[in-house]
Amino acid sequence: MRTDRLVAVLLLLQRREQVTAAEVAQELEVSERTARRDLDALAMAGVPLYPIQGRGGGWRLVGGARTDLSGLTAGEARALFLVAGPASSATPAVKAALRKLVHALPEPFRVQAEAAASSLVMDPQQWGSDRVERRPPRFLDELQDAVIRGVQVRLGYVDSNGAETERAVHPLGIVTKGPSWYLVAGTEAGRRTFRIDRVSSVEPTGDPVHRPEDFDLAESWHEIAGEIDRKRMPLEIQAVCVLHGIGLLRMGLGSRLQVGGATTDGRVKVMIRGYDEYTLAGELAGLVEWLEVTGPPGVRDHLASIGNALVARYD
Repeated sequence: MRTDRLVAVLLLLQRREQVTAAEVAQELEVSERTARRDLDALAMAGVPLYPIQGRGGGWRLVGGARTDLSGLTAGEARALFLVAGPASSATPAVKAALRKLVHALPEPFRVQAEAAASSLVMDPQQWGSDRVERRPPRFLDELQDAVIRGVQVRLGYVDSNGAETERAVHPLGIVTKGPSWYLVAGTEAGRRTFRIDRVSSVEPTGDPVHRPEDFDLAESWHEIAGEIDRKRMPLEIQAVCVLHGIGLLRMGLGSRLQVGGATTDGRVKVMIRGYDEYTLAGELAGLVEWLEVTGPPGVRDHLASIGNALVARYD
């Protein structure tokens, strides 16, 4: 992956006063031609890097090795450390290297670089059955910039009923869940979540975001998603399942299934969420070979009724 190599070249330049394309090629196990392309790409991207021609030449950072990459602008530092965040496809080793590299940045850039690395959370489980891949929404970049810079915005928003409102919000983080994007923000009414494809306008106010000291985007989203799931599927049933049936349940129920501990007879306790007793009983009726519902009684009654109807129809 090219991102891996570019980060590795930056770290190599930080450690050494000067490098040649041959040294970069040997260190990264690539061709000299590839190494030269990577060095050129860094220079063209604005990294303070320049070539020295002739015998004993090579590539140096402006000011020598002790610049510690301080020539990066704030925007470049933020862009670089987005690679270290959870939405990145970079390898764990590259992400770890980037987190070490943040300490080489000057103090004014460090806060925003660290914010960039934690500004986005990816939640692969989607709500509903819509599997269409959507393009990133219109105001995604503006909102992520506000999260990273820590500035409030006036947010225009159209709710699910088509009503448009405008309010001042404190952007705290961005979440991608399946094909959808969400803004987690503080408001006068407390923490709220906004679907970014419903945002109609974004205007930075310049006022600083009031960010709770103990705020963690991943933990916050876990709480938000759990609350939404409970509202969408308020019914919870308890059951036990044979061990070899757990995989089948996972495929059919996804995030609606929670697996617990083992029972004394070797089965596994599970909890399943659904919309109502009758609908959920209909979903589970075909799984009676592996699954036994233990509660609530209403679901068991519906399963018994379904069983009697099947016997009457097909006996």
